[in-house]
Amino acid sequence: MHRFLRYVIIIFMKILFITDLYPISADESHTPRTLHNFVFQWIRQGQQVDVIRPNFIFNSILRGKKSYFDGFYEYEGVKIFNLNYFTPFWFDVLKKIPKEFDLTSYDVIVAHMPSGIIFANKLAKIIKTPLVCGVHISDIEVLSNPIYKLYFKKQLEEAYRNAKKIACRSFVLEKKFKKLMPELAEKTFVAPSGVKFTKDFSPLISRLSSIKVLTCANLIKRKNIDKLILAMRDLEGFELTIIGDGKELKNLKMLSRSGMRISARTMRSKLVLTMETTLSRVADNPRLLARQHDVGQVGCGFNRTDIKFLGRLPHEKVLEQMQTADIFILPSINETFGMVYLEAMSSGCVTVCTKNDGIDGIIKDGENGFVCEATSENIKETLLKIKNFENIEKIVENSLETVKEYSQEICAKNYLEQIEFMLH
Repeated sequence: MHRFLRYVIIIFMKILFITDLYPISADESHTPRTLHNFVFQWIRQGQQVDVIRPNFIFNSILRGKKSYFDGFYEYEGVKIFNLNYFTPFWFDVLKKIPKEFDLTSYDVIVAHMPSGIIFANKLAKIIKTPLVCGVHISDIEVLSNPIYKLYFKKQLEEAYRNAKKIACRSFVLEKKFKKLMPELAEKTFVAPSGVKFTKDFSPLISRLSSIKVLTCANLIKRKNIDKLILAMRDLEGFELTIIGDGKELKNLKMLSRSGMRISARTMRSKLVLTMETTLSRVADNPRLLARQHDVGQVGCGFNRTDIKFLGRLPHEKVLEQMQTADIFILPSINETFGMVYLEAMSSGCVTVCTKNDGIDGIIKDGENGFVCEATSENIKETLLKIKNFENIEKIVENSLETVKEYSQEICAKNYLEQIEFMLH
């Protein structure tokens, strides 16, 4: 974070912001608000920002995104123009942009995500306007996966070469991008997301009762919630709450009930004993059976950890859960940044992220949080390390100080100042 930049006076700029990762309505559960937060804050800080959302329809279908007609929309006071395309911008990109956009009047074009960047690069060359490109995990995928070699990779590489500045969304992504395109290293800067600071919480790990562990995610494979469940299967003094919905929900619930994969050759007798014990417990307490749809008992009759599935919750309810949790952990991989980690830190949770991914670099192991490998063994070791940590309150204090450096206002201003330096 370039702290000295905050004291620079920002002049007025007219910015054209181009990305397909932009919410149009509040019910878009799979569209993050992170890029919108930049735009929203820039407008509050006196800039004029217009948003174009070039929607490559194939991508929308692939991601299960909500579809919209071509036209103007408004979200939280920000006007967005949605453009649908059936082909990946092989034609004149000016063709469908309405006359309301005075394209020659913009000081800079800021673009994020592969589709947005490719579209913006074509437009920037036509109207001869400076271009700033973002780097998300999706861009790293396009640059490194051979499947994109024929078209998207070449187009994206060209855009980055034409860009005046390259805004990497995390320290980890900056390192990855520099390895892929080292000749552009001097153009890069880190543009992390900001968070609203939360004050109402009790930042102390429970010592006399179960330690409350929370995770929140779109329940897909790369989030590694299965590894978290397996890590906690034989831990005493912990309880786990899982917020979210997704393709893996059914499998995760099954895993939470079974607790572990048992070898038929070596564990048959233990499995029979566990089944008998479980049936006996259900017979003695029928309420256990009624709870099976949302609560699992991990451990097959050994030391059991309570697991609760709360489903998808509104954002304010997620924050409420964070404020009552002791530990937040999300061992996911291939994260662009991970706003949820900052939100957990601001809520007073001891926060755990994955090593060399997402927010790693902001979270520093043993200083303001903890970093672990995305394996059940290392997750377990990390949880036990936190449980036995001598001065856990200091970790929380440090994390709260860190979060103050990453408010939405500060992060948006730092991004804006990098653009200002580029133009002057």
